[in-house]
Amino acid sequence: MLRIVIICAFVFALGLAGCGRLDHIGKPPSLTPTMNASEQLAMLDPGLPSESVNRTPVQEASLWSAGRRSLLGDRRAARRGDILTVVIEIDEEAEISNATSRRRTGAENLSIPDLFGIPQRIDKTLPEGATLDRAVGIDSSSSSGGDGSVSRSEELTLRVAATVTGVLPNGVLEISGSQEVRVNFELRELLVSGFVRPEDISRQNEISHDKIAAARISYGGRGQITDVQQPRIGQQVLDAILPF
Repeated sequence: MLRIVIICAFVFALGLAGCGRLDHIGKPPSLTPTMNASEQLAMLDPGLPSESVNRTPVQEASLWSAGRRSLLGDRRAARRGDILTVVIEIDEEAEISNATSRRRTGAENLSIPDLFGIPQRIDKTLPEGATLDRAVGIDSSSSSGGDGSVSRSEELTLRVAATVTGVLPNGVLEISGSQEVRVNFELRELLVSGFVRPEDISRQNEISHDKIAAARISYGGRGQITDVQQPRIGQQVLDAILPF
């Protein structure tokens, strides 16, 4: 009975793991809906207005407007629901190489030719050529060696629009952005999130990825080509549980 329960649980787990691939069997992968997403909710609910907004009244006859949409107004993202551009430019290289070697040899010999005459007495009962003159002999040898290297090269240049989803008490902006492009049966998706300071946003309402705290950047995709390039679910499970 227990074996049947384990088998059923294993099959159920494999079914859940493969549900993501069932979405695009015979059709292109579905785009993530934008309705009720965190970005849309932030735009629908901008939050309470700041006390500093329109603190200084502007005369009706004045040609100068103090709003953000004026000619010289500050249009950088600063409130919940605002949009800014995240510039991702990654060009990094890393190379690490190391080697280790260890060797150890040892030898131990123990002879008991005069142990109360016991070896001589036993030698008479042993077959011809056998003796206890050298009762114990131990030889050991061990060696180990290792060689490893790591070489990485990454280059990525992307731009994505992100939405301010929240403003922390210290004024830091929480941002989140996503971008999906579908070509035939393959979907390319880009996700970015993190925390930025309003002072780091440029006059062009842009911010580079290296100024985003706790940045989480994901660039990948899903579709039929991606499924072929990945090992099957069963193979991944076996690779995780097999000890050899």
